Amino acid sequence: MKSVFIYALLFCQTIALFAQQATYKCYPTNWWAGMKWNKVQVMIHGDAIGNAAGVFSIAYPGVKLEKINMVENTNYVFLDLLIAASAKPGVIKIKVTNATASATINFELKERRPERGYEFAKGVSSKDFIYLILPDRFSNGDTSNDRVAGMRDQSLNRDSVFDRHGGDLQGITNHLDYLHQLGVTTLWLNPVLENDMPNRTEHGYAFTDHYKIDPRLGGEKAYRQLIDSTHKRGMKIIQDAVYNHVGLYHFTVQDLPMKEWLHQWPVYTQTNYKDQLMFDPYASVDNKKILTDGWFTKVMPDLNQDNPYVANFLIQHALWTVEEFGIDGWRIDTYAYNNLVFMNRCNKALEDEYPQITLFGETWYHSVINQSYAVQNNYNIPFKSNLQGCTDFQTLWGIQDAMTKDFGWSEGVNNLYTTLAQDFVYKDPMRNVIFLDNHDMSRFYSVVNENMDKYKSALSWLFTCRGIPQIYYTDEFATTGTTSPNDGYVRLDFPGGFPGDKEDKFELKGRTAKDYEIWLHIYKLANYRKGCSAITTGKMMQYVPEEGVYVYFRYNDRQTVMVVMNTSKTDKTISFGKYAERTAGFTSAIDIITKNKTDLKDFTLGSYKTVVLQLGK
Repeated sequence: MKSVFIYALLFCQTIALFAQQATYKCYPTNWWAGMKWNKVQVMIHGDAIGNAAGVFSIAYPGVKLEKINMVENTNYVFLDLLIAASAKPGVIKIKVTNATASATINFELKERRPERGYEFAKGVSSKDFIYLILPDRFSNGDTSNDRVAGMRDQSLNRDSVFDRHGGDLQGITNHLDYLHQLGVTTLWLNPVLENDMPNRTEHGYAFTDHYKIDPRLGGEKAYRQLIDSTHKRGMKIIQDAVYNHVGLYHFTVQDLPMKEWLHQWPVYTQTNYKDQLMFDPYASVDNKKILTDGWFTKVMPDLNQDNPYVANFLIQHALWTVEEFGIDGWRIDTYAYNNLVFMNRCNKALEDEYPQITLFGETWYHSVINQSYAVQNNYNIPFKSNLQGCTDFQTLWGIQDAMTKDFGWSEGVNNLYTTLAQDFVYKDPMRNVIFLDNHDMSRFYSVVNENMDKYKSALSWLFTCRGIPQIYYTDEFATTGTTSPNDGYVRLDFPGGFPGDKEDKFELKGRTAKDYEIWLHIYKLANYRKGCSAITTGKMMQYVPEEGVYVYFRYNDRQTVMVVMNTSKTDKTISFGKYAERTAGFTSAIDIITKNKTDLKDFTLGSYKTVVLQLGK
């Protein structure tokens, strides 16, 4: 009698399944004919889909259903598809049948993305200049999506740094000409995926659906429009990847496919954030597990990347995003807390499909060794990372010390010198992204106590050092802000980006004299380096700092650029003869900021000032 009851229950659930087939969703939502990644695992999610076990079938030329994977939660089934090179675009009909009923779930196989007159997935290099934008705080181009009915966070309060402000993708599109004029070649946006969380959704790092662009940012249509508009201007776009965690209200957390989808703990366990554990030969196994498996926060559960279903879900989403939207690269969040073997696999899948794509990871680490372990390096060690580059926190600490600490044997600007002297550990240090601040850090102008000379010196370093320069939105106006008492204070609105703003710094007439001074400084540096192969692809030679004076050269067979930085509290006399190894044969120099041309003779450089000179014969 019991078995009859169970059969009847399953029969009723199957009938309900077929009656409600429109509620079933596939992840990925579609795939493409001709992809190298042709073994696609389709996750189907919906009420009781797993109760149709054994009755899935596909009849589509070139597509084979290799395996049906049933999991603990009957609301999920995972289908392994093999897509042959001969398969043509069309709609794959996944049939679910039994003796009494049948249903069809459609899964589209699309044609590969056309180039539309411009390339995509073309990557960024040291020739580029990246501009980081927090979309909610940049510009509100479409007030109709400020609040979206049904979403958990209905806040819209620009007087609070904790609430949403209404910035969106249309707002960024509206100001692409401004960014292009400044010299920006690449946009990096903080995450744009849906964050249907109850609060603090402005930052975007708590995904709730990987296959939705947040509707408050304008959704998929606005994202495509932004990317197409960016590419038409010859610019590129970087998307923020978060593989380590999701938001607490992600559909796979609210309805777990299986217990092992997340890293589960008897009690809440937060990561210890100790990046040294990646390679420490004496590390506690328990400590190492907490680093990688501990949750980032209580509202950001940690994904189990050892689980093959999770790994496939994340890798396929990354590939899907590049093909669907045409992005040019990824910045990878919280790199150390991921399973690094999984990350190698994910990076390789992206590079195999898109050989020119750029991948750089957030490496908020505590030494050059720590940071270099996570990227392609020159060490002979068992684990070899294939990550191309990183957000170079080590040079950030170096330039910060140069501008805030007195000169000493290892202090002040000597820290910057020593950091760069260790570049031999990297396979290609030119792929590292160098910066002064970002959405998690105090604004650099505040770090240097609003000293204009120090700020301009740091910017001169940023645009002439090896690597890929990146600034954070409104850095071009020497914006202030600290992370104390809250990181929201470094995420303030771009003046002029929102209806009713009293000042509009997108326009020249809306800028103060200070605003214009810094904007012009960045404009000149950014646009000069576009035509300066010595900086973008050339070699670097640095001299040991003396009495707070740091000199380095960027050079090739065609150009030589000399950068002189005085980090001392007094004026210093600079003698070209001291640097004859690189200055010999040159007779003149042009200051790239002032455009003044002078003979190559001794000169005085003021305290905390930096000069960038192109040498001539």
